[in-house]
Amino acid sequence: MNEKINQYLDEIEKEKEVKILLACETGSRAWGFPLLDSDFDIRIIYICKKRLVFVPF
Repeated sequence: MNEKINQYLDEIEKEKEVKILLACETGSRAWGFPLLDSDFDIRIIYICKKRLVFVPF
């Protein structure tokens, strides 16, 4: 499963043009009580290009 998650994170980097600095698992799996049908929750810290940052002013 780790390989599948890593491939997904690589796809996000390419598609969104970001550099992922840290990705960590959250949710029921991180707490150690996943169900058989539990999904994977991931939180990401990333760097994006300046053109992707929107300023409301």
